Amino acid sequence: MKRLGASIENLVEAYRSHGLVNHSGGANLPSRASIEDILQGLDELLFPGFREHEGLDHNNLHLNTAERAYHIARELIREVEKSMVFASRMGAQDLSCGYAGCHAVAELLVDDFFEELPHIRAALARDMQAAFEGDPAAQSIEEVILSYPGFDAITVHRLAHFFWDRRVPLIPRMMSEVVHGRTGIDIHPGAAIGESFFIDHGTGVVIGETTVIGRNVKLYQGVTLGALSVKKEKAHQKRHPTIEDNVTIYSGATILGGETVIGRGSIIGGNVWITASVPPDTMVYTKTGQEMMELS
Repeated sequence: MKRLGASIENLVEAYRSHGLVNHSGGANLPSRASIEDILQGLDELLFPGFREHEGLDHNNLHLNTAERAYHIARELIREVEKSMVFASRMGAQDLSCGYAGCHAVAELLVDDFFEELPHIRAALARDMQAAFEGDPAAQSIEEVILSYPGFDAITVHRLAHFFWDRRVPLIPRMMSEVVHGRTGIDIHPGAAIGESFFIDHGTGVVIGETTVIGRNVKLYQGVTLGALSVKKEKAHQKRHPTIEDNVTIYSGATILGGETVIGRGSIIGGNVWITASVPPDTMVYTKTGQEMMELS
């Protein structure tokens, strides 16, 4: 341990040289651990009785819901305020609320979020039904809630998407990365996803920021809805595909490009590579090394 003192000095000097210190001497950034706790609490709020170790007391359901909601709201206000202060420090013109004003803005945003929760829950009920009806292996709705990674991913996405739409910095991406880490499903919080969405199996699914997905869409594992270009100057353009209603996309398919539209009712076979639009009611599949397209 004789060299440890010198190593510490070098490490602190690296902090000064390269930065990457969480705002030493200033406002702190949102906490990943806190975001994980908030998501856990929201999951319990959305699906009461499914996550607790003990049975749900229906006689005290209103009281338990209120206690949980107030606790989550306080935690969420604190983390949203941190993110807004960060944006203000970074010079974001639409979030220049100042240190005192950021707390008030955070409170309003969290109030809006809790008003939206019943609507998010209604959308999740339709996603849940799509999973149950779309997977012959599903034995019950309860099994979907308790064990389906695709349903876990879309639950967090619908929460994160609210904050993305309200231009809250950092937190939507933090939420999406929490569920990405535990499911292997990577949905950018900016993606617009319609109701009755089902991801079967799910591992390796990637859905990019400007993706638009319609109603009653089903994806299998390993599907990529991505961009043709990753140039930074295209950051504010639509870079990812549009998937219209009632489309099924099988495992390993890659669909790229902001102008690419998969028409309603189409079926995209496994392992195909698509960079151009597909008409409605079309089947695309690979045969003897070549991609084939059939209109139904």
